[in-house]
This record gives sequence, structure tokens and C-alpha cells, in this order.
Amino acid sequence: MNHTGKLRVYIATSLDGFIAGPGDDLSWLSGAEPGETPSAPPAPDPDSGALSFADFLAEVGCVLMGRRTFDVVQGFGGEWFYGELPMLIATTREFACDKPQVRAGGGDIQQLVEQALGLAQGKDVYIDGGNLIRQALDARLIDDLVVTQAPIVLGQGIPLFAGVARRHRFETLGHYSFPGGMVQWHLRAAR
Repeated sequence: MNHTGKLRVYIATSLDGFIAGPGDDLSWLSGAEPGETPSAPPAPDPDSGALSFADFLAEVGCVLMGRRTFDVVQGFGGEWFYGELPMLIATTREFACDKPQVRAGGGDIQQLVEQALGLAQGKDVYIDGGNLIRQALDARLIDDLVVTQAPIVLGQGIPLFAGVARRHRFETLGHYSFPGGMVQWHLRAAR
């Protein structure tokens, strides 16, 4: 099956490469203390060139998310970040969700990406979750990454790239600074 959409990553990391602290803690993203409920991280200034999450989601037709990430995000409560976007949750465990646009997906990373591209109907697929991102990198499926680094060292937690099976080179398309000292990198896979 031939799809026109790209597989893209939009994620934040600490300086030492963690996407979450111990216990899936995301408080560091908004400057909260460990264990506090995280608020939304600072949004980039529209004139900075950085890509906001809302603008990124506007280019996406489906979210492919790991089960652990989904469980963490669903636990936030409040407004659902993803609106009515179709979501495919990679899981092998029992799965139920009250949102009709969210469904379970299975298979290897290639099969999951194919399912997500089908749901995206020609638009891009947003892949989220450290394990899924690493699998997609090693399968050479990711087209581009938007990685926002926060000026904090966590020391431990859930790594973004640690554990990939090979080297991966990227071309830098741009880098942008925005409030809170964050730096956003726009990268394209060098093939």
C-alpha cells in the first residue's frame, strides 16, 4: 500500500535525553517540582520560527502512540490534546477507551505504521512514545523529528534514543529558541 504521508516525531527532552523522569514524571516540562501536576510547557513565540504543538497537529492525520504513553497522557485529565484525530495505540494488553477515534493496533512497527498511514488518509502520522520511536528509527521509517530540549538535567528516567540498535544521521533544517530557555530542533532523516 502506498501512502503519501510522512512519519514524524514531536517530542521534548531534557538536556540528558530523557522524555520523562522516574515514574513517568513530566513536571519538569513546565517547571513544576517532581510529583506536581504538570501544566502546559511554554508555547513558542509565533515569530521565533519554532513549531507549536497545535500547528504540528494541524499537519497530522493520525497519532500512533505507545500504550505506556497513552496511559500517562490519559491520566492528565482536563482537555484532550488531540481533538478528534484518529489514534492508534500500540498494545498487546486488554484495551478500552471511551473515545471512538482511539483504537488498539498490533503487529510489528512496520505493520503499525502502515495501519496509521491508512488512518491518516494522506496526511502525516505523529509517532509518540520512546519505545515506538526507537523501533521506527531502527526500521528507518521516521522522516523527520521536532525535538525540543529543556534546560534541565534529570539524571534518570525514560530515555528517548538510548537503546537504538544503530547510528542514525539527521540533517538540521532549523533550530529555534523560545521562552523558558527551550531550544527546538527541526531534523530530517539523512537517507
